[in-house]
Amino acid sequence: MNDEKKDIPYIAYEDALMVADKSNRRLWCLCILLIVLLIGSNAGWIYYESQFTDVVTEIEAEQEADGYGRNYIVGGDYGNKTKSENDD
Repeated sequence: MNDEKKDIPYIAYEDALMVADKSNRRLWCLCILLIVLLIGSNAGWIYYESQFTDVVTEIEAEQEADGYGRNYIVGGDYGNKTKSENDD
């Protein structure tokens, strides 16, 4: 191998240093921008989710039916079955 040392001109060193400095500055700006956007996104989702409230409505109904009967209530959830105490 050749052990000769070659000198690099100072101007080339300064040029490479300036390019690296610009690149690092752009990366820092990008990181700060991404952090601000992440915080803004989370704040937006918290605001969006806080607009809704959970409403619980309890309805009592009596029924007389042969065998298995169902209570249908207008505006209710049609997917659930009734809880009958005397289900045969």
